[in-house]
Amino acid sequence: MRRALVLLTKTVVSILLVYLSFRWVEADSLSARLRLLAPEWIALAVALMIIQTALLALRWQRVAFACAATIGFAPALQISLIANFFNQVLPSTIGGDGARIWFLAHRGSGWAVAAYSVLLDRFAGVFVLAILVIVCLPWSLQLVQDPIARVALLVVAFGALTAPPTLLLIGTHLSGPFQRWAPARHWAAATNCAQNLLRSRRDSAAVIAYSALIHLLTVAAAWCCVVAVSGPVSFAQVLFLMPPVLLIAVIPISIAGWGVRETSMIAAFAYAGLAESDGLTLSILVGAAGFMVGILGGIVWIMSGFRMKELYATFAKFEAIPPN
Repeated sequence: MRRALVLLTKTVVSILLVYLSFRWVEADSLSARLRLLAPEWIALAVALMIIQTALLALRWQRVAFACAATIGFAPALQISLIANFFNQVLPSTIGGDGARIWFLAHRGSGWAVAAYSVLLDRFAGVFVLAILVIVCLPWSLQLVQDPIARVALLVVAFGALTAPPTLLLIGTHLSGPFQRWAPARHWAAATNCAQNLLRSRRDSAAVIAYSALIHLLTVAAAWCCVVAVSGPVSFAQVLFLMPPVLLIAVIPISIAGWGVRETSMIAAFAYAGLAESDGLTLSILVGAAGFMVGILGGIVWIMSGFRMKELYATFAKFEAIPPN
C-alpha cells in the first residue's frame, strides 16, 4: 500500500510538472526547434551516455571494493546498464539503485554490503557534482542576475556539498547504545566503508576522477542535444547551467526526474536570459536520450535471464523483514 501511494504521488508530480512546463513555453517555438532535429547528434549524445554508464560501473566497482564486495568490471557494467532500464520504468518502488542492490546481493555480497556500496556511490556522485557547481559559480552568477535565483543556487550547491560529509561524520559517532538501533548500526557500518575508501588515496582519487568525468559527459551529451536542434546555446552556458539542474533533479519526487528536470531547466534558462522553450527542448531531448540508453539496458536485462517477478518477490520479502 505504501509503495503504491509513493508511485501514485510521484506519477502525479511528474504529470503536473510536465504539464506546467508546456504551459510556460510557447508551443510554436518548441515545435519549430524540434523540426530541426539532427538524429546524428542525438546518437552521439546516446553514445556519450553509454560511455558514462561504463564510468559509473568503474566508480561503483571501486566503492564496492571498499565495502568488502568484489565485482568485476563486466558484471558491474551489465548491472549498471540494467539499472538504467529500471530507472526509467520502476523509479518509485525499486529503481536503478534498488536493482543494483538486488543484483550485487545475489552475487553473494549480501543485502547490507550491497546497499552500502550503492549509497556511498550516490554520495560520491552528488558530492563531486556539488564541487563542480561551486567551481563554476563565478561564471554561473554572471549568467544568473536574479538575487533570489543566486541565493537558491548557493543553497543548493553548498547544501549538496556539506550533506554527505555531515552524514558520514554523524555515522562515526553512532556507537554504544546507538548500536541497539538497526538503522544506526547500518549507518555506522556504511561510514566505516567510506573510511576504508578514503584511506586509499588511489581509490578515492579514482572515484573523484570518474565522478568528474561522468558529470562532464552529461554536460557534453546535453550540448549535443542543443546542437541537434541548432539551439543558440554555447557549451559554456550548458556547463554552467546543467550541473545545478542535475543537483535539483536528484530529489526523488518524480518518475525518472521527469517534470523536475523540465521545470528546473526552464527556470535556469529564464534566469540566464535564454529562451525558456530552448530549456524545455534541451530537457526533453536529454530525457529521451537517457530513455534510449534505458532501452539498451532493458535488452541487456532480458538477455541476462533475470525475471521481473523474481525481483519483485525478493524485494517484498526483504521489506517484510522486521527491523532488528
